[in-house]
Amino acid sequence: MNFAVFCSGHGTNLQAIIDACRKRRLTAKLALVVCDNPRAYAVERAKRAGIPVAVFGPKDFQSKKTLEAAIAKELDRRRIKLIALAGYMRILSDGFVRKYRNRIINIHPALLPAFKGGQAIKDAIQYGVKVTGPTVHFVTEEVDGGPIILQETCPVKDDDTEAALLARVHKLEHSIYPRAIDLFAKGKLKLRGRKVIVK
Repeated sequence: MNFAVFCSGHGTNLQAIIDACRKRRLTAKLALVVCDNPRAYAVERAKRAGIPVAVFGPKDFQSKKTLEAAIAKELDRRRIKLIALAGYMRILSDGFVRKYRNRIINIHPALLPAFKGGQAIKDAIQYGVKVTGPTVHFVTEEVDGGPIILQETCPVKDDDTEAALLARVHKLEHSIYPRAIDLFAKGKLKLRGRKVIVK
């Protein structure tokens, strides 16, 4: 099964996925990296690993619709069966999500449904929770609102900084995201309403 990773920045989750592929902990093939920023370090990571990269800069397209149509054409050309969002900083349109229904997953640095959005680590610290951790979920039209596939927990310390907590959450992300991709590739995820059953 071919899958693609979408990213915008440094690409630490991309690197964890690349490493998992090298160690044969993934039965799927990372066939494409899609990026919206040509200067992102994720692009360099993919090139070093010999993975095809497609950069779709928003300024190169007349509209979001034409940009996503170009992405979809490339995905279909490479027979991509799963899209894994890994720090992709653009919200996908409802139409794009519907086209790839139940074939797009995302990793979020909080225990959803708590702390949705782009400040999850900061929000967890400010709220005073005792545990947090990453969530892998299916992507729906509702941002950070799709069915949950996997979660892991880590403690939030009284003296935690955002950087310290983020480092611990990232470590867990790098473990569970490749696992979730592999479960999908092996057909071990079944949706029952909002619930994801891991076979």
